[in-house]
Amino acid sequence: MNLSRIYRNAILVLLMSLVLTACATKKTTTTGAQMQGDVYTGTDTVKYLADGVPDRVFFATNESVLTTRSRETLRKQAGWLRQNPSINIVVEGHADERGTREYNLALGERRANAAKDYLMTYGVSSDRISVISYGKERPVDSGSNPLSWSKNRRSVTVKAN
Repeated sequence: MNLSRIYRNAILVLLMSLVLTACATKKTTTTGAQMQGDVYTGTDTVKYLADGVPDRVFFATNESVLTTRSRETLRKQAGWLRQNPSINIVVEGHADERGTREYNLALGERRANAAKDYLMTYGVSSDRISVISYGKERPVDSGSNPLSWSKNRRSVTVKAN
């Protein structure tokens, strides 16, 4: 009787340890080198505004704060725009598929304005920059998973017509 009680307690302790270990495990989303946290860092969807100047920056979920990598990209864009003063641009804001249409349009606008404001701090006139939000209406990846969502949370700088 005493031995069965010891076995039962030992099994109970092992099960509780497994449960606590599972609860304490931090889940990180990493698909190769394509995501850091929930921000896209890959290059398969990145196009170019000009030779060596990426046209897009990526954001975390529900955020419009620029990452370090985003600021590096925008500095390259600002340098190129200063060298080409006759070119006007449109900064498009995008969001992933989650959330309402209205929320995603507002979020896309905040993202586009964050990029615009950063370009302006590096000497690009606001007269040369237009902003538009597409919200979730123009996904670059139509998948419904964390990697697809991270690719769609972006602002894209395009030459104005």
